[in-house]
Amino acid sequence: MKTTAKPPLSRVPYYRLLELARPEARGLALGTCFLFVGSVAGLLFPQALRLIVDGALLEGPSSDLDRVALGLLGLFMVQAVATAMRYVLYLTAGERIVNRLREQLYRSLLHQDIAFFDTHKTGELTSRLSSDTATIQGVVSSNISVLLRNIIVLMGGVGFLLYTSLKLALVILLVVPAMAFGAVLYGRGVRNLARQVQGMHGASHQVATESLSAIRTVRMFAAEDTEVRRYSEALQRAFALTRRQLRASGFFSGGGVFGAYAAVALVFWYGGRLVHQHQLTVGALTSFLVYTLLVAMALSALGDLWGDLMKATGATERVFEIIDRKPAFPTRGGLRPERMEGRLEVEAVHFRYPARPDSPVLQGLELAVNPGEAVAVVGPSGGGKSTLVALLTRLYDPDAGRILLDGRDLRELDPSWLRQQTGIVSQEPLLFSCSIADNIRYGRPDATDAEVQAAARAAHAHEFIQRFPEGYLTEVGERGTQLSGGQRQRVAIARAMLVDPSLLILDEATSALDAESEHLVKDALERLMKGRTTLIIAHRLSTVSGADRVVVIEAGRIVQSGDHATLMGEEGLYRRLVERQFVAA
Repeated sequence: MKTTAKPPLSRVPYYRLLELARPEARGLALGTCFLFVGSVAGLLFPQALRLIVDGALLEGPSSDLDRVALGLLGLFMVQAVATAMRYVLYLTAGERIVNRLREQLYRSLLHQDIAFFDTHKTGELTSRLSSDTATIQGVVSSNISVLLRNIIVLMGGVGFLLYTSLKLALVILLVVPAMAFGAVLYGRGVRNLARQVQGMHGASHQVATESLSAIRTVRMFAAEDTEVRRYSEALQRAFALTRRQLRASGFFSGGGVFGAYAAVALVFWYGGRLVHQHQLTVGALTSFLVYTLLVAMALSALGDLWGDLMKATGATERVFEIIDRKPAFPTRGGLRPERMEGRLEVEAVHFRYPARPDSPVLQGLELAVNPGEAVAVVGPSGGGKSTLVALLTRLYDPDAGRILLDGRDLRELDPSWLRQQTGIVSQEPLLFSCSIADNIRYGRPDATDAEVQAAARAAHAHEFIQRFPEGYLTEVGERGTQLSGGQRQRVAIARAMLVDPSLLILDEATSALDAESEHLVKDALERLMKGRTTLIIAHRLSTVSGADRVVVIEAGRIVQSGDHATLMGEEGLYRRLVERQFVAA
């Protein structure tokens, strides 16, 4: 994967998120109008307070005080309505923006090449999908509106401070540069820490994901305490970084509070002197104090928001790192032939997994399979059988050599079309946590109920499905755990039958079944194999013996080829494998 320079800070969280926010421009513009109205209403409050205080001290007509108080009540009403509308509009737009971001991230994840998933753990990726986007959500949903509001309050407050008393304002403004400088230093440190904290939380999420998805294995080995310890250690590593982040936030917040109250103390001291010298009225000093508090609170809020923005920057970088990643090859695009005969040719293929570049798996593999032929591939574990399946379905591309389907290099074909023409039944078929009917029609979402039931009958699955109270609507549970191994296998066969593939791959499809289930599954598989090019990955003799031809793979090369009887008559690896199976039996 090519590494590219990280985008500058100004572009990562702002420019990219603004692109996602473009469809919400109308709502955000209206929300900004309400934000401006509410902020201005808040800034007018100290002016009304000045009129009330000066009016009371100067003993003017009480009707003037009544009018000011009534106007103040109306001002508060306007501010409340504007605040509520701003809140609703901004949060609604923010939710939509983050939903689009999550959708983009999820789409990018699903379209990454399999090599990407070999080097990235599931927990880490789901952490980016959940916690990272949640961090960004806080910024685009509420923090942006709070940021704009505090900027308006800060600018308006400073303007009213200058208008009320230039001398007092100049004293207050001495504090601002120091606070701004501290905010910049704090933001830089928090940004780096936030990225590290997000990574550590992703690691702890990965531990939890692994443990919960393999809960039966954890329970069988009584490893609950071990998994809790692993999770606790991951949390402790994340906590160590979080503590540093919290300390930085605490010191910055403390400094901000000191600066704010120091400014208030300066106003009390110097403003009192100006009142004593009759250069300022008590009402003006009161309004100045309120503006000082408003400006101080705005500065404090901006400091906190700056820290949140830096955290969101780290999360945004992690999210767009995946969104912008280009897979090694696309999931769609290429030739889509009108018909497929099913002739396979593997020519001098060399391959090693990207995650293990120093360990060659296939070394000059040569294989030809005729249309409609059933070829069994056997050999010791690690010889390259499953790797061959991964290359035939184009989960990976060969490092050297090529694989042809009907004379065309797989690289020229549309990968999605290729997989639609290929049916796979594996030793442990993965079912999704939905109904049996939805699992059967997974490869053909538009299939009718009649077609689903026909596929189930052909796979010997209809009978046991009908015995469930909810029939085809029965939920199978996570990974199909509510069904037996034989039942899951027959549902998987029905799923393959419904797709009606031209190329069939059976990867140890009966090795984990009891005798009765194996008989039903084998019969279903024989129906599925008729007229289709079939590749059988197997160890068991009962599966291999029905193949038209057997090829033996060892250390990434084909070392023997022929029918069962011929290979049994030779001194070679195949015969040794069969004899070992008999001895083990």
